[in-house]
Amino acid sequence: MASPAPVAVDPMIAGRTVHSADRVPLTGVLGEPLADIGQAPRLLAVSALRELRKHADGTPPGAEVFRRAADLFADAELDGESPEDYVRRVTLGAGLTTTTVRLATAELTAEMRDFAAVADAELPGTDFGPGNRTRWVPRGRLFAAVLASNHPTPSSSWLQALFHGYSVLVRPGGRDPFTPRRLIAALLHAGLDPHRVAFLPSPHTVGEFLLKEADRGIVYGGDRAVAAWQDHETVAARGPGRAKALVDVVPDDTVLDHLAEYAAFDGGTRCTNLSAVLTTGPVDELADRLAHRLSALPVLPATDPKASLLVLERSRADQLEQTLTVLRETLTDHSARLDLHDPFVRLDDGSFQPRPLVLSADRADHPALGTELPFPFVVVAPWQERDGIAPLSRSLVLNLLTDRDDLVDRAVLEPGIRKITTGTVLPWNVPHGIPHDGSYTQFLLEPKGIVGDGRLGRSVRDNRGDSDETT
Repeated sequence: MASPAPVAVDPMIAGRTVHSADRVPLTGVLGEPLADIGQAPRLLAVSALRELRKHADGTPPGAEVFRRAADLFADAELDGESPEDYVRRVTLGAGLTTTTVRLATAELTAEMRDFAAVADAELPGTDFGPGNRTRWVPRGRLFAAVLASNHPTPSSSWLQALFHGYSVLVRPGGRDPFTPRRLIAALLHAGLDPHRVAFLPSPHTVGEFLLKEADRGIVYGGDRAVAAWQDHETVAARGPGRAKALVDVVPDDTVLDHLAEYAAFDGGTRCTNLSAVLTTGPVDELADRLAHRLSALPVLPATDPKASLLVLERSRADQLEQTLTVLRETLTDHSARLDLHDPFVRLDDGSFQPRPLVLSADRADHPALGTELPFPFVVVAPWQERDGIAPLSRSLVLNLLTDRDDLVDRAVLEPGIRKITTGTVLPWNVPHGIPHDGSYTQFLLEPKGIVGDGRLGRSVRDNRGDSDETT
């Protein structure tokens, strides 16, 4: 796959590209220039907020716009960028494999086609007889999205806000401005009113400003990036997932294969990838068997169709290696003697690949449990009844491999556990309506009652779907 030519990426407001004199080069994981990015200063962000708010009315664009945009995003050349150019740019910018980017494209397009079904599944019924109903409407007019670059699929969050009637301001991640840029191009070509969206590559301070000024927003990132927003009811803070598993059964090959896939799917780059395993059985045995499976993942450049692991440029590899050196001081390394490769493999193309790593701790409350890194990284620790539910908490997903219904009940009631899976079920294989981190649709929308004689409001569009409904 040939590298696409470097591209100029500039802010876009209401369909207009705004050239910025403040430029930041984006260098890929191979050391080559990928993009010249124009940064939106705060003054331009103020202008974008004012323009979008002036035209915002809360009316949803219509599901057909998103269906057309999904097709265009997946298959069309948009503003001179082919689908292959897009895949290559995200691969070289973020270090994700081409397989991961293509899978993310398929997931995004499927979600764009299914937003109406998601709303129907997440929202209660609205019809209470002739003249009486509930309307679900946006909680405001403007939505701000501050994205990271670990994976393309979080863009579904701002797309969903747009679907429900918000006007949206998107601050992309620094290594992947390409996904939201291409999505916006697809939406505009599909007929979206240009005044409904702004694309604002910018410093972190501008992203914080957008979140403060918008009516609703979402922020993705590490602990430091999201900490300031944890208690803001208007901002959904999406930090590290710290997904865990409790193995309270004898771990046969099926269980070990499940844990390995849970840790390594998409190269370990999802917030729902497994990062810690607690077990009632022998810790060393489980850790060795898991490390053995993960060590079989191949060493390949990210552009190889068979590749499954993230790659990094030297600077990020060096930072990650320092983090791992500190972690190994208090943990047992189970991958070192099972993986024939160095912990960081320098590939022929100049990128660096961190190898999967399984460490073990000697207690359930070890501070390393919950450490989340951008590759298959798992800490295994012992768990006993007296440890209680606390070591399992602070988890976006908890996978319970147990025959005990009481443990499932206790986990469901624990506020720090956001979703439960049982058995060998992966957390991304869920039907519409199952909450990911609470009900995101209800974060975006609020109910309003309409009580009357049934003669008015007969063609008012409902945010739940695409067709008009009567009251």
